[in-house]
Amino acid sequence: MNKKFLALAIIFLLPCVLAIDIKLEKEQIEGIIIQGLDSPAVFNLKITNQGMATNLNFLNFLGFIIEPETIQIDEDETKEVQFKVYPKQNFDYLGFYIFKYSIFKGEDRLDDELVLKFIEFKNALEIGAQEINPESNSLEVYVQNKENFNFEQMHVKFSSAFFELEEDFSLGPDEKKSFNVNLNKEDFKKLIAGFYTLNAEITSEDEKANLEGVIKFNEKDILTTEKKEYGFIISSKIITKENKGNVVVETKTTLKKNIISRLFTSFSPEPTSVERKGSQVYYVWNQKIKPGETLEIVVKTNWLFPFILIIIIISIIILVKQSTKKHLIIRKKVSFVKSKGGEFALKVTLNLHAKKYIEKIRLIDRLPPLVKIYEKFGIEKPIRIEEKNKRIEWAFEKLEAGETRVISYIIYSKVGILGRFILPSAIAIFERDGKICKTNSNQSFFMAEQVGK
Repeated sequence: MNKKFLALAIIFLLPCVLAIDIKLEKEQIEGIIIQGLDSPAVFNLKITNQGMATNLNFLNFLGFIIEPETIQIDEDETKEVQFKVYPKQNFDYLGFYIFKYSIFKGEDRLDDELVLKFIEFKNALEIGAQEINPESNSLEVYVQNKENFNFEQMHVKFSSAFFELEEDFSLGPDEKKSFNVNLNKEDFKKLIAGFYTLNAEITSEDEKANLEGVIKFNEKDILTTEKKEYGFIISSKIITKENKGNVVVETKTTLKKNIISRLFTSFSPEPTSVERKGSQVYYVWNQKIKPGETLEIVVKTNWLFPFILIIIIISIIILVKQSTKKHLIIRKKVSFVKSKGGEFALKVTLNLHAKKYIEKIRLIDRLPPLVKIYEKFGIEKPIRIEEKNKRIEWAFEKLEAGETRVISYIIYSKVGILGRFILPSAIAIFERDGKICKTNSNQSFFMAEQVGK
């Protein structure tokens, strides 16, 4: 098609010697017709009358509206005519099109051709943006006209993870219109470096196009650390690390305690590893901090802790005794599963142990955000899965005293999971001796060590 168009264009621009006594030269101004818009394709015709004064009539037999339809030209006069071809209704052709028309001088007739290009509105435009770094205060975005076409009244609505912008403008042939956007760093301080989608809704007349571009968010590694210490009987040490960049930062924090003080020391969060060397104990936190996140490690040494410890032990004994009175015990655990597609996947196992005879059991488990359930199950299949509400439910007619049921399913996410991934407690509702009872499982969690795609 391109070779054909090139050959036609060469012929198109050369003066033509006609069979009738007029001379025609053609120059294309806008040979583009945008589907959905009323704007015509425009050509310059240079017509020289080599005979007597007369009227020239322009006709086409294809149903297109053209302007002008008639011109008056004197003897030996040369006229420049702006010849317009308007879009035709219900004409869905796309690509290059040979438009045939005729010029009549009295009874004499000249047949001629023009090359039109029919394209969709969205294919005539392109959008884009500059690169951004975390310290940027402004950004330049643009709309590019890719065709030899004049857009007189346009409106654009940009949207992205970084900003939103609306503008009215016009766009000449092959013109690139740029807009400057003021950025608020708070809007993107938690975004990770990479490529983000730039969306633009552009309208002209009654036609609308939705375009996509790319914004590159450049990498910048900025980690700040602050330490505070206070207190005597209850001494506290706070270590704060803040990621002010836009890449995930791996950080290691080490704290030393002796074998006595460690007995009365509490940590928040818990260290990822503990190592003892002689009389010294080393606590290590290996963490990954996302952009905009803050890691705060609080270490408290309480010399009144022995008394609190006794209270805790008594409380544990009471809780253990209470748990032995339960009719149903639910234990929940989670383990990592390798998936063929490389998605983050976990196997969730629910162990139900009936200490007494129970009946009409409904087991309900809730899924955490960002995950979906892999709908293939073992022997125990759920009776209901609610993707929208993140619920999954099983039903059992009864469980005998001492009977155990094991239920498992797999959840996955295409979004990378980082850090401590917590799964909610499962809930069981059942009847015992005609009374409705309820019990919860433990809350399980998984420590994700790597960033997913």
